[in-house]
Amino acid sequence: MNYCDKIKYHIYTAEKNEFSAMVEQLLAKIPSHEVVLRLVFFGTPSSNKEYVTRKRLLREKVDKHFGEAQPTLSYVSQPPLDAPLIVEVHSLLPDPDDRIHFRSLEENPYVVLENAVGRFLFAGGFQGEVEQDSIQQQSEDVFDQVEAVLEKEQFPIEQITRQWNYIERITSFEGEDQHYQAFNNARSAYYAQSKWTKGYPAATGIGANLGGILVDLDAVVFRDKEAFVTAIDNKLQVAAHAYSENVLENACNQKTTPKFERAKSLTLGDRRLVYISGTAAIRGEESLHGVGLEKQLQITMENIMELINDATIKLLRVYLKYPEDYEEAVRLMDMYALNIPISYMWADVCRDELLIEIEGIAVE
Repeated sequence: MNYCDKIKYHIYTAEKNEFSAMVEQLLAKIPSHEVVLRLVFFGTPSSNKEYVTRKRLLREKVDKHFGEAQPTLSYVSQPPLDAPLIVEVHSLLPDPDDRIHFRSLEENPYVVLENAVGRFLFAGGFQGEVEQDSIQQQSEDVFDQVEAVLEKEQFPIEQITRQWNYIERITSFEGEDQHYQAFNNARSAYYAQSKWTKGYPAATGIGANLGGILVDLDAVVFRDKEAFVTAIDNKLQVAAHAYSENVLENACNQKTTPKFERAKSLTLGDRRLVYISGTAAIRGEESLHGVGLEKQLQITMENIMELINDATIKLLRVYLKYPEDYEEAVRLMDMYALNIPISYMWADVCRDELLIEIEGIAVE
């Protein structure tokens, strides 16, 4: 079976209850015949102290549920708009030649899949000292953790294909230093170790109301000559890593660009999986100002369709700046008749004028 058919994506929602009970509700919904590679929980803690406590409880529940087969685990502090707690699941229907290794580094679990096509890494939950350190320090610590896992598993930095970056109060400032720019500077410093000849990862840089800096990633090293990675540009937009200083903020007297591609595809024989980066209503490098949610959503979806060509969308996340836009966003998304798992989160987008950001995965 082709890799594109073996990877599955699900979203499950919990009914309102106390946190521990909701976690158990969600874990009970996960298909037992699939090997779980990644769990991403989205919820609404009231403080970073509660965030840390709930993250610890999540770890305990997941440990008990999965035993030695621990998936990578993240807890994102973004209020879901259709449930008090949700989980996004990335899983695998394995073939007999798939070798799945469940490993951890400093109690942070990750998964390595090996087969004739290549080696695939599913890692995440990279996080600094949420309650103590600055965003700059957390960002640097996170990339130290990423580096440790990649080195242990012998994945070069440039083999990161998809990265999810969650940044507490993304557009806020610590003095003169913007949170998102501080993160971008740390990412740029880490990425400078590689030439990135095949393009940067697909990525999302999105706000979280709590939780400091949190990073998840997928990486791949192919063995099959018919398998390769391609960076995808959008002719309607300037590449994010080529932005001018006009659209960048400042942190530590630096203005490095966001190092990601608009999308990245994995070609495996005659099939293709497309990671769609966080996408918004940007043309060239400028945001669409003052046009309202409907127009921004329309332009965002046009940008996504430009990236995926004939591929079929399998999963979407919709991030909304204002929770009162939820029902309108659902109505507008329903018009696309995608019939796929879609989650809706209340989250700050990386520019104040942007009302919506959408990311996803597609297969051709």
